[in-house]
Amino acid sequence: MKYKTLTQYLVEQQREHKAVSADVRLLIETVSRACKAISHAVSKGALGGVLGSLGTENVQGEVQKKLDVLSNEILLEANEWGGNLAAMASEEMQTIHRIPTHYPKGQNLLLFDPLDGSSNIDVNVSIGTIFSVLQAPVEAAGREIAEEDFLQPGTRQVAAGYAIYGPQTMLVLTVGAGVMGFTLDREMGSWLLTHEDIRLPEQTAEFAINMSNMRHWEAPVRRYIDECLQGETGPLGKNYNMRWIASMVADVHRILTRGGIFMYPRDARASGRKGKLRLMYEANPMSFLVEQAGGLAIDGANRILDIQPDALHQRIGVILGSREEVERLQRYHQEA
Repeated sequence: MKYKTLTQYLVEQQREHKAVSADVRLLIETVSRACKAISHAVSKGALGGVLGSLGTENVQGEVQKKLDVLSNEILLEANEWGGNLAAMASEEMQTIHRIPTHYPKGQNLLLFDPLDGSSNIDVNVSIGTIFSVLQAPVEAAGREIAEEDFLQPGTRQVAAGYAIYGPQTMLVLTVGAGVMGFTLDREMGSWLLTHEDIRLPEQTAEFAINMSNMRHWEAPVRRYIDECLQGETGPLGKNYNMRWIASMVADVHRILTRGGIFMYPRDARASGRKGKLRLMYEANPMSFLVEQAGGLAIDGANRILDIQPDALHQRIGVILGSREEVERLQRYHQEA
């Protein structure tokens, strides 16, 4: 079977459907090449001397893994000189990274979590890279890009995706025309379209949440999980499975592949009242993908993609997945 390459798919979208501009196409291709380099580093593991921590903390106050820093550097270096970007922002950095003056600049903004789920690196569990593409505001023309230029709601994303480094390395992408999955052919070095028009079933019987935090959850989340655990004799009338990998990329990939609902909700702890996941680097791109696949993504009562960010590293509660289950939880929040 002959598979379409990532470049062929993007050129087709650019030419026939106008879903992607030339500079965004080139930017996605550059990000995809960086993800190939990260995949290679991840796959070497202990042989590449990349396991373990550095003893430093990122802007989030989290201990940095060696691969966190390496992945961040790979993405920065790959995207600096392409001429398609005005600036970048990374979960690992305090503020934005402007394109150096000696390189050409474009009108796009790139945000990324260079290595999501990095707590799983040393135990050889699937991890990934998440990215989001915005356009610089019109009012930014002719001046230096500022942090405020990145603070756009998720509805303004022109592309988003993730690479997952697991048994196979895959790139899952949306340019606003559905969700496509590309598998890395290591022998050829090409991303090949193997999962076309990924769709989420509206109903599911599987949920992903960290049950150890149950005592801290808000009442609507506890109500929903209690009903799931009651199985076919409860109000939902069916038995549910629970899955939790603690790598958002891996958990969301499973849900996009076979349905389900992923929850990392707000909770009563001081560190969890606004949520744990980052709106700009994790929630927005994943919500864009899930909605393009027919699902829904909320922070509790509100659609995530409609939220106006107020900070580059803003945290948020996240509930996303199969539409019927997410709508039920949204209703519970609205009733509370």
